[in-house]
Amino acid sequence: MNLSNHTLTNIQRFFVYLFLAVLVVITLIPVWLLIVNATRSTLEIQQGISLLPSKYLITNYRILLSKGLDLPLGFMNSLTIAVLTTVITVYFSMLTAYGLVVYNFKGKKTLYNLMLVLVMIPMQLSIIGFYQWMSKLGLTDSYASLILPGIASAGSVFFAKQYLESIMIQDLIDAGRIDGASELSIFHKIMLPIAVPGMFTLGIFAFVASWNNFFNAFILITTRNKYTLPMLIQTLRGDVYRHEYGAIYLGLAASVVPIIIIYFLFSRYIVNGISMGAVKE
Repeated sequence: MNLSNHTLTNIQRFFVYLFLAVLVVITLIPVWLLIVNATRSTLEIQQGISLLPSKYLITNYRILLSKGLDLPLGFMNSLTIAVLTTVITVYFSMLTAYGLVVYNFKGKKTLYNLMLVLVMIPMQLSIIGFYQWMSKLGLTDSYASLILPGIASAGSVFFAKQYLESIMIQDLIDAGRIDGASELSIFHKIMLPIAVPGMFTLGIFAFVASWNNFFNAFILITTRNKYTLPMLIQTLRGDVYRHEYGAIYLGLAASVVPIIIIYFLFSRYIVNGISMGAVKE
């Protein structure tokens, strides 16, 4: 009986793995085709699908440069914004979540409920008021308008709060206070070191969201030299690129590949952060 149960378990596991493998293939094929087509000429792309790279990567890149599409500049602009936004979002979200978890104060529940409401409101609904606010502050056509809002990211605070609640050890905080450490010292020297997996997870989500942030950048940034990579890719819709499919695919691949690299480098932190935050001792 035990043997049959073991065999049944293995069969079920095999089909689960097979199903997951199929999902992985379905997910990766479009991305792989995007990267492959970035190395092919327009004629090759028109001839049909190929899973093997070609030799026209440099040619496609030169086509983009000849049309005034400066990919390195757009890449550096997006990278600068994404890195600074990630650092600010992670730090202040953890700091705010720490205050919500550790301290009891009047209006705490109301503040938390307000945060949940803000999580569910799309940015597009408030973009007019946000633009007017940035205009009054003189921050339009400035990276500050894309970076500073990370200080008050409701979704990030919500994630950080849920995570800190699952790992917080009150005895460590009390021990720090007894030793005379300030509240900020406790946060920096006690809470942050044990919250590293959650910080990496939150950081990856913040980086990807900032890197892909086309809507806000399109509304707020007007100088072409300040365009982010997604904004530059959007210009590929122009008529001058209509027949340069290889160049179009190269521009699209340039915006996707960095995210793939970030994910592969830090994917283990996503798993660790979510799994540790899901179980409360």
